[in-house]
Amino acid sequence: MLAETSETTTVDTPSAKKVATRDAYGEALVELGREREDLVVLDADLSGSTRTKGFSKAFPERFFNMGVAEANMMGTAAGLAAMGKTVFASSFAMFAAGKAWEQIRQSICIPQLDVKICASHAGLTVGEDGKSHQMLEDLTIMGVLPHMTVIVPADAVEARGAVRAAADLDGPVYVRLSRAPTPVVLPQEHRFEVGKATTLRDGSDLAIVACGVEVGAALDAAALLTADGIEARVINMATIKPLDEELLRRAAVECGAVLTAEEHQVRGGLGSAVSDLLARTSPVPMDMVGVEDTFGESGRAEELLVRFGLDAASLATRARALMERKS
Repeated sequence: MLAETSETTTVDTPSAKKVATRDAYGEALVELGREREDLVVLDADLSGSTRTKGFSKAFPERFFNMGVAEANMMGTAAGLAAMGKTVFASSFAMFAAGKAWEQIRQSICIPQLDVKICASHAGLTVGEDGKSHQMLEDLTIMGVLPHMTVIVPADAVEARGAVRAAADLDGPVYVRLSRAPTPVVLPQEHRFEVGKATTLRDGSDLAIVACGVEVGAALDAAALLTADGIEARVINMATIKPLDEELLRRAAVECGAVLTAEEHQVRGGLGSAVSDLLARTSPVPMDMVGVEDTFGESGRAEELLVRFGLDAASLATRARALMERKS
């Protein structure tokens, strides 16, 4: 069972194995396909990369390759959902969210249809493909849409649970998935619940609220901060919309400072959502770590995280500066 907002899940990351969340997505789809005959999967000619290929082999009669036509794919997904199907539509995040935004708004979100957009290759960790493929704005443009639920799993364990939860949830869902293998930071028994965050490490000096690949970095940063006598609470905010408002307000009150971390533009994503809430309810000193109004670059995933200040050491530096403001 997922930890309730009053509980803490203890994790240990140094020896964690690495698995891409897109791999967990592909495995979860095949499992769901065996359980649910209403499940249909669409892909935009990228099934090998998005990991829908396994579903296509297991259930060819329920898989449709729509070609390089993402807008058309979303329209078709809407039509299938209107006929009672639960539809998963996949492509790279740049194409799924960026190229098809109008169709998602008009054909999926307005009628509140049961379409789950699972977008792989999001964020800087796309790596060598560079700025043309490093989608850093998807949380903004998906999160602003009424009726859209937005999920960013921390690791492969949570990705599997998020896919299952999306299938059971009525209405549109956007799930952001990674290309690069990332540390598995959650225990196998972890169960994802939409709208519920998980406290992975307790602390009362400040709260680090992270999503996606930054959850592992936040845990490592908290370990670094202990050398300075700073005990950081680490919160995995896997659901960006709706936020776990109760947990966030309590963290702000109990810790007195909040640092957010995301592999996304700092404006319009997790940091903006958290600051919007706390400004209205529990204002405390805050800082937001993310990409600062620029595009990505080509390079290895790990190098890019360091380059853009999203590694553990950089998060720890920002946390120390925030503690000085709190004092």
